[in-house]
Amino acid sequence: MDYFKELQGELNKYLNSTQIDLIQEAYSFAEVAHRRQYRMTGEPYIIHPVKAALILAEMRMDHQTIMATLLHDVLEDTSISKSFLTDNFNQEIADLVDGVSKLKQIKFNSKAEAQAENFRKMVMAMVKDIRVILVKLADRLHNIRTLSSLPLYKQKRIALETLEIYAPIANRLGIHKIYIELEDLCFEALYPMRYRVLKNVSQEIIIANNEMLRMIKDTITKALVKHDIADFKIFSRTKHLYSTYKKMLVKRNSFKDIMDMYGIRLVVNNKDLCYRALGIIHSLYKPLSKGFKDYIAIPKSNSYQSLHTILFGPFGIPIEIQIRTKEMHKIAEIGIAAHWIYKSKNEDKNNQTFLAMGWMKELAEIEDNATSPLDFIESVKIELFPDEVYVFTPNGDIVKLPQNATPVDFAYYVHSEVGNECVGSKINKRFAPLNTRLVSGQTVEIITSPDGRPHESWLEFVCTSRARNGIRHYIRDKQKYESEALGKRVLEQELANFQIGIDNLGKHNINSVLNELQLENIESLYREIGLGNQYPVLIARKLTRGTEYTESNLEQKTLLIKGTEGMVVHFSECCYPIPGDLVIGHLRSGHGIDVHLETCNAVVNYRRHPESYLNLAWSSEIVGEFKVEIIVEVINQKRALASLASVISDSNSNIDNIIVDPRLGSFIRVYLTISVIDRIHLAYVIKKIKNLKFVVSQSRKKQ
Repeated sequence: MDYFKELQGELNKYLNSTQIDLIQEAYSFAEVAHRRQYRMTGEPYIIHPVKAALILAEMRMDHQTIMATLLHDVLEDTSISKSFLTDNFNQEIADLVDGVSKLKQIKFNSKAEAQAENFRKMVMAMVKDIRVILVKLADRLHNIRTLSSLPLYKQKRIALETLEIYAPIANRLGIHKIYIELEDLCFEALYPMRYRVLKNVSQEIIIANNEMLRMIKDTITKALVKHDIADFKIFSRTKHLYSTYKKMLVKRNSFKDIMDMYGIRLVVNNKDLCYRALGIIHSLYKPLSKGFKDYIAIPKSNSYQSLHTILFGPFGIPIEIQIRTKEMHKIAEIGIAAHWIYKSKNEDKNNQTFLAMGWMKELAEIEDNATSPLDFIESVKIELFPDEVYVFTPNGDIVKLPQNATPVDFAYYVHSEVGNECVGSKINKRFAPLNTRLVSGQTVEIITSPDGRPHESWLEFVCTSRARNGIRHYIRDKQKYESEALGKRVLEQELANFQIGIDNLGKHNINSVLNELQLENIESLYREIGLGNQYPVLIARKLTRGTEYTESNLEQKTLLIKGTEGMVVHFSECCYPIPGDLVIGHLRSGHGIDVHLETCNAVVNYRRHPESYLNLAWSSEIVGEFKVEIIVEVINQKRALASLASVISDSNSNIDNIIVDPRLGSFIRVYLTISVIDRIHLAYVIKKIKNLKFVVSQSRKKQ
């Protein structure tokens, strides 16, 4: 049976005979390759690639994409090799088919490193040639259409995978037609009862309001003609079911509260007519004040453009009107494929044209900055759900960010250096915390300083992959540099106990230790020590093994700390050590050095694991402020806490945290975390607190 006939009929509408002949060759090749193979429906397997190709033919994709779609399963399901495909067709076709075949190998429900790396490679293949994902989307759409032939558990697994990955990709690429069908078919497979109920209710309401929609269309048509707008198309549309379901779920609305369940779409010739038509329609029906969205002036990230307005129709029923041009309508339906059609007409087959598309650029940047394959998957999934917020720079430029974006996301959007040096922000000319969620229409200004640097805590609230990767990249590089410097200092200190310097060690000894630990060079050894992954005393013994140097019985050398060591030296919050205290260092794997008071309870393991501890002392060149916790008991009276805070501030100290325990009747116990320079400064603060009349007792908290 000739299954090519229906596809050929569609191809005749836009391709020339030479291109169709090439497609027919690919069909014949695939038909022979899949001979004696059948689908779960019982149909010959060749029907599947033909139906997938038909989906893309309806989108008017180029002949090479159609050929690759017909051949997309031959590498995986038959014995045919990629080189054989190249010989029979060309390298471009073979690469497309190979890219689609690899996409089939991804297991999205697995978070294993190998699967994540596979996903990373496939997404980057998509960046190189977007047609790979277009073929895959067509393949997935036809599979979802025939999902009922599979066992129930497989239906739900495939539907969930499609809903979480492929439908968002279709939406991100602006292929609305495929996106809607994928979502609704998956909704039906995952929640058949909810789907049926919602579908029945939806149909009943639409039938009931059909006459009202017809009346509105007639009224708008007459008004447009009256104002000399004659060439237009007007038709009604219904919100797809899964979108309605999501809105009900997220906003906890009932079905009757969904305002854009049904509406009207108006397609005109140019952008000016869009705005003229909007004014005419608003003169006919009262618009909802918060229901207007101008996606023409500010397009969505997937290139979607249209004017949206919600009107109060007859009987007070809200109706959404969408107004767009013919070109906008084409892009709204088939998204990035419309760009491909334009390029193919100009015979520009350079795949780099797609890198000009915003998301393709973002994917390339994510791949460059991702710290691991799992991090890459996380970042890409973030980019798949980009509900936008539009904010302004101080110069009036529009910046498009995802919903829940913060000033830090904005800073990294402007430039990575702006993000790295960000110390504060202003929103509408007022100072605002860096974790503030931005709202459309705000003007955002970033305050920078050469001394500024990203904080690890920012990762808890940023929402763009650019910001997340920028922060991680900076922290990783900074940690690498600081751990290397610290590790070298610590090792030098330990080798001093053997009365030898690093430069005097033999190359054989160093290489022996590096090989034993599977490290590339001495710098990587320093980093391992600085991060607490290797104990310096043990490394020193290994480096001097078989030499004349022996460990000295003299007093062990002490490492001086200045407070400038960065993120590899941590001042523990269990005892809050400050300059002037007797301290000891604990090497914690992957973390660096934790500084504790010598009397801290956390140091009890010292006797059992002395190799994991370091002798520390404070340098005479201390830099910065240090946190310390004090306990103050006060009489419960008015303004007591205010006076206490005022005294601390007047003592050149800052309160980082305060906890009040009111369970002491007429007394209150206050736990304060304050910043001081050293023990002398702390003593001065405590003395000032002691002089307050309502203070009963004051002390420094130590574990």
